[in-house]
Amino acid sequence: MATIIEPESDFSALPDLPPEVYTAPLKRPPHLGEDWLEPKQTEYSVDEDAIWDDLFARQMEVLPGRAATAFLQGLEKLDLAHGGVPEFGKMSEDLGALTGWSVVPVPMLIPDHVFFWHLANRRFPAGNFIRTRETFDYIQEPDVFHDVFGHVPMLTDPVYADYMQEYGRAGWKAMRHNRLKALGALYWYTVEFGLLMEEGALRAYGAGILSGPTEIVFALEAKSPNRIMLNVDRVMRTDYVIDDLQPTYFVIESFEDLYHQTVERDFDRLYRSLSPAFTYANSAIIDVDDVLHRGTQEYLQRGGRGSGAAPV
Repeated sequence: MATIIEPESDFSALPDLPPEVYTAPLKRPPHLGEDWLEPKQTEYSVDEDAIWDDLFARQMEVLPGRAATAFLQGLEKLDLAHGGVPEFGKMSEDLGALTGWSVVPVPMLIPDHVFFWHLANRRFPAGNFIRTRETFDYIQEPDVFHDVFGHVPMLTDPVYADYMQEYGRAGWKAMRHNRLKALGALYWYTVEFGLLMEEGALRAYGAGILSGPTEIVFALEAKSPNRIMLNVDRVMRTDYVIDDLQPTYFVIESFEDLYHQTVERDFDRLYRSLSPAFTYANSAIIDVDDVLHRGTQEYLQRGGRGSGAAPV
C-alpha cells in the first residue's frame, strides 16, 4: 500500500494540505468545522419524505434485472424501503456492523481533500438536502437520494467497501502529484457510472446509473454508448461528461477485479506517466480497448440532452 499513500499517513486527523496543492476554492459555511460535517441530519418534512418515497418507487420499477446483486442486497440489509428519508444514525449502525462504514451529513459538495479524508476513515459524506418536485427528474448537485440510495447500499459489499476506503487514501497522493483530474475520471467511471459483468450479463453498480431511471436503461440497453472492459491506465486518461448520459461505460469482471486493478497498482509510476490534460475523448475507442459493444454514438451526435435527442 505504500505506493498509493505516504507510509506514515494514518488519516486519524485531517492531514495538512501542502501549500503547493491546489483544490477548488469552496467557501465553508460559518457553522461548520474543518471536517465540513453538519451538526445533525436535517429533519425532513412530510412532503420531503414523500419525494424520497416517490423516487425510491420509480427506481424500483427499473432496477430489478439491471442493478448489481450487491446493490439490491444492500437495499435489503439497510432496510431502505421502510419509507421516508433514512435516518443516518440507524443506517450507520447497520452499515458499521457489516463493513465498518458510516454515513455523515454534509451541506453541499465539499473540498476534495476533506472528501478523501472521510472516505479514508470509512465515512461516506451524504448531502443533507433532497431535491424538489421541480428538480425531481434531474439535479446536478448530489442530494440525499443520490448519495444514500445510489451509493450507500454498495458499501455493504466488503470488497467494494475496501476499494472506497483506498480510493480516499489514494486521493491525497493524487493531489501531491497534481493529478486529481485523472483520479476523478476513475471515480466517475467506476463509483458513479460503473458496470459489472455478473453471471454473463451486464449489471450496474455506479450510483449515477442506479439513481436515475433513464440512465440505467441507456447504460445497459441503448445502442449509442460504448461498453468497454475496465483498464485503469486508459480510464484515467479519458474525459467525461457531468451533465448528460455517458458516451462510454467501463465494465469490471468483479469487485475483486476492480480492487486488484487499482489498489494493487504502483500509482506513483502511473501518475508520473499521465499528462495534466485528458488524452482521450469520452466517446473514443482505442486500439488497446477490450470492446464489448461499439456504440453508434447517435445520442451524442444528435446533441444529447440539450437537443431533446432520444436516449437510444
